[in-house]
Amino acid sequence: MAGGAGAALTGPDLALTGPDLARAALQAAREQSAARRRTRRTKPGFAAPRRRRGWSGPRPDDRDPQPLGRLAARIATERGWVDRLSGGQVFARWASLVGADVAEHTKPVALKDGELTVQAQSTAWATQLRLLQRQILKRIGEDVGRDVVRRIRVQGPAAPSWRHGPRHIPGRGPRDTYG
Repeated sequence: MAGGAGAALTGPDLALTGPDLARAALQAAREQSAARRRTRRTKPGFAAPRRRRGWSGPRPDDRDPQPLGRLAARIATERGWVDRLSGGQVFARWASLVGADVAEHTKPVALKDGELTVQAQSTAWATQLRLLQRQILKRIGEDVGRDVVRRIRVQGPAAPSWRHGPRHIPGRGPRDTYG
């Protein structure tokens, strides 16, 4: 046998068989492992690894389980995503910010540089939204945050486009052939 296990089984131990042989081999392996641990600690310049406590103690600690929302908020703050997430809140909470009736007929389209673009279903709703603009801005400022939306640009319904394909001839389009 090779290594330290063979040394323990020389001489009179060679006649061991079965469970006694297994016990002797196990004992030899334990002694070899203990010897390696002792030599590792006694080497100059080698510090023993520090044991880390397995619990955080009675006070809150970073190792304690954290709520997911708190972790997400901390990551957003560290990476500078707070402004973008605030803008996303306007889109996500549009119905609660403007009311269910207005939200049913309007939808936010884009938010860029503090200007919120909102598309209305009809010209009547576009006019209504322009009249409610100050109240909506105030509500967004209270619920989502100041300076997230500074201005609202209202768009009416989009008219159908008669431009199809890459080539276009200027003119009235198909309306000039209707009689």
